[in-house]
Amino acid sequence: MPGTIAMEDFDRVDIRVGTIVDAQPFPEARKPALKLVIDFGPELGRKRSSAQITVHYRADQLIGRQVCAVVNFPPRRIGGFDSEVLTLGMPDEDGAVVLIKPDFKVPNGGKLF
Repeated sequence: MPGTIAMEDFDRVDIRVGTIVDAQPFPEARKPALKLVIDFGPELGRKRSSAQITVHYRADQLIGRQVCAVVNFPPRRIGGFDSEVLTLGMPDEDGAVVLIKPDFKVPNGGKLF
């Protein structure tokens, strides 16, 4: 069973919704991945993310799709690419990532609470 955290710790994780505006293959990554550009609205703007989502998603299918991401982790350098946000997903029964998204369209930059 996972350990518990204080609500204040959870409150420090900034999870926002954004719309994917660009997606490209990422052959330089060690594990199969895509490079994403996600629009988080006027407050945060566009951010880049490396996402290991190639089992269920093709780059051309992702444009216009809303996703959830952690936007306040420090950037990570992956294969010469600065990944600025952590795009969120859950593993399917085989461990492949399934993206988390809102059921209905919501404004970009909306914060999870």
